Amino acid sequence: MIEISHLTKEFDNPDKSKLGVLRDVSLTVEAGDIYGIIGMSGAGKSTMLRLIGLLDTPTSGTITVEGRNLGSLAGKEKIDYYKMVGTVFQGYNLLMQKTVAQNVIFPLTLSRGYDKAAARKRVAELLELTGLTEKADVYPSQLSGGQKQRVAIARALATNPKLILCDEPTSALDRLTTDSILGLLSDINRQLGVTIIIITHEITVVRKICNKVAVLEGGVLVDNGLIGEVLDSDMHPITRSLFFGKGEV
Repeated sequence: MIEISHLTKEFDNPDKSKLGVLRDVSLTVEAGDIYGIIGMSGAGKSTMLRLIGLLDTPTSGTITVEGRNLGSLAGKEKIDYYKMVGTVFQGYNLLMQKTVAQNVIFPLTLSRGYDKAAARKRVAELLELTGLTEKADVYPSQLSGGQKQRVAIARALATNPKLILCDEPTSALDRLTTDSILGLLSDINRQLGVTIIIITHEITVVRKICNKVAVLEGGVLVDNGLIGEVLDSDMHPITRSLFFGKGEV
């Protein structure tokens, strides 16, 4: 589904030097994967997610999704790509003055000519899927952290995306709630066939939900592939530290 080839991202420093955040990264995410991207702080995880989400552009290299080079998308093609990608943020990013149902329907209201009856039906389906039916008319301030993240997940699914990008989706949650959210994401992946990419600093997240992992260190991809194969291989020292050290970074 996603082919990342020789991806490099640099930013300009005030002294006009270049800060390399990602360096020559290549990997493949197949349809139906739950792909974890993990690494120390500053490894380039968030930048990778922004590039895949078309919120930034690479310095060099390519990202190809379903045969389309993201760097060549413009106009309607770019809008269509945004519709096929849903994002779940660490801080939920909910609209506090809108109810749960209004938050979930919001992406659909941004589409011209959307069918209101169909949108309401879609919202009802998503609230049932995420266990929020009884919270439809509640405001975010009245929800727990786990419930807020469920709203964010439902909203990310509103446009029926093929790809969900999760930016540290459980880092603000306790362990029990984390397990609940990971179970929901796993169910969504299995039932809807949605591909999920998760960036996280918690190795427990990768162990519990991901079938593949990419390990970044200083913007360089040091290990990637099926979880079992990575653990059975002559892994990079940072990978060994992440999986067999204290459990999170």
